Amino acid sequence: MDDGITAAMRYKEIVGLARASAENLRGWEVARADELEARLAEAHQSVADAAEREQRAVDRASRWWKMAQHNVEGLTWLPDDEDPQPVPTARPGYLEKYLEEVKPSYQELVQAVLSLGWRAKRS
Repeated sequence: MDDGITAAMRYKEIVGLARASAENLRGWEVARADELEARLAEAHQSVADAAEREQRAVDRASRWWKMAQHNVEGLTWLPDDEDPQPVPTARPGYLEKYLEEVKPSYQELVQAVLSLGWRAKRS
């Protein structure tokens, strides 16, 4: 009879361990799902932030390009090129560096046009 009680106690112990293991697994799965959802939300936010940075860069480049075109519109011998297009080999990490290079280049263009003098311009 002692074996029956021992077997029953052992059965309860095994069932208890199985239940605890299932609860631990469920807890881990819920925590992992929460972690993955948070990482997914961060990834979506990163994509949205990148799209916003891209649009700001496009707008900024377009403004500089239009100002440059305005400065050279009187030079009839200079062909009117298309708007600038994105460069697929550009590195996103260098965006600020690229944008910093635009202003000095624009100022160089303005000085070059001014140095041509009125004789080089034909309206």
